[in-house]
Amino acid sequence: MSGTAIRTAEVLVSSPGRNFVTLRVVTEDGVVGLGDATLNGRELSVASYLTDHVVPLLIGRDAHKIEDTWQFLYRSAYWRRGPVTMAAIAAVDVALWDIKAKIAGLPLYQLLGGASRNGLMAYGHASGRDLPELFDSIREHLDAGFRSIRVQTSVPGIDAVYGVAAQPSSSGRYDYEPAQRAPLPAEEDWDTRAYLRHIPQVFEAVRNEFGPELPLLHDGHHRMTPIQAARLGKDLEPYDLFWLEDCTPAENQDALRLVRHHTTTPLAIGEVFNTVWDYQTLIREQLIDYVRSAVTHTGGISALRRIFDYAAQYQIKSGIHGPTDISPVGMAAALHLDLAIHNFGIQEYMQHSATTYEVFTTSFTFEDGYLHPGDAPGLGVEHDDEAASRHPYQAAYLPFNRLKDGTVHDW
Repeated sequence: MSGTAIRTAEVLVSSPGRNFVTLRVVTEDGVVGLGDATLNGRELSVASYLTDHVVPLLIGRDAHKIEDTWQFLYRSAYWRRGPVTMAAIAAVDVALWDIKAKIAGLPLYQLLGGASRNGLMAYGHASGRDLPELFDSIREHLDAGFRSIRVQTSVPGIDAVYGVAAQPSSSGRYDYEPAQRAPLPAEEDWDTRAYLRHIPQVFEAVRNEFGPELPLLHDGHHRMTPIQAARLGKDLEPYDLFWLEDCTPAENQDALRLVRHHTTTPLAIGEVFNTVWDYQTLIREQLIDYVRSAVTHTGGISALRRIFDYAAQYQIKSGIHGPTDISPVGMAAALHLDLAIHNFGIQEYMQHSATTYEVFTTSFTFEDGYLHPGDAPGLGVEHDDEAASRHPYQAAYLPFNRLKDGTVHDW
């Protein structure tokens, strides 16, 4: 076996504040590569897929053959696509890129063509149960260095709303981490008409308070029908959003035509997408402005780079998914890809807890609103096994919604 043949591949599951699944690949020469396989609320499904079905296929393969390995894992399974399969493939892909860049002695972005910019504009997550609390949250994010802000708020008459940090999270921080450590998912309520009445008033107040220059974003989180999404996009036009995200479930890609015909508010979508096929109509017909997929859930750096190259033909930009259920490994992979591609748009950045950074040490930085992956060889992320052992997996679920009459609704 050559020195770059894969000697071992190990699946690491830990919960330093929240659950993460990490793949560690080691070559015969002892070069280590890490990949993120975290699927929030369904972590063990990917861990099993990797351990039982993928790891045995990796031993002895040449770690340098990234594209061949990607195609082998995708096509040999026969049952293609889906979040579990694509997260597993992503973990392998990123780990192999990490190895290749370490062997080259270069930060990963150099192998992707080098830097196309000096830094990566990032947006933070501000939220509040009322306007004063929301304004305080926006100011805290501005003070922390963010220059672009996602705005989420409670809605009168709805007890719990996606995106609003109403209580301390499991890691002890006042931010929004919806996965709750519990044997069953929490039930939340929803009322679309109340939401549609309230949100434009919130953005009017935010613009009046913070002025016209601050880039503002909002996440609809798949909860509207196409005509409802069209109405919200039109109602928000006076407030000049950077984007309206996930305004309607997009399994039916044709639905975005209706939204697009009614509003000029920029549209971002795709955090639950897993392959280029999910985007085919959306990109070809220019029905969106930003691709929101994560490296972790879309087959890795190799696959997401292909999606961005396709999107670039239609002047569609990147907006990689980056909440804290993407591990620092997945986040670092996103930043290296961001830095290299030409059609970068913006990067979501939800900062991990101090406990998470005890397990994952990183080289990426955030300064004056901009992220940079750093110049350490490879991804620039290391995994501390001893620290991880202090934080075993704990079952956690995302919530779900019901309407007032009891109907299960998109959360």
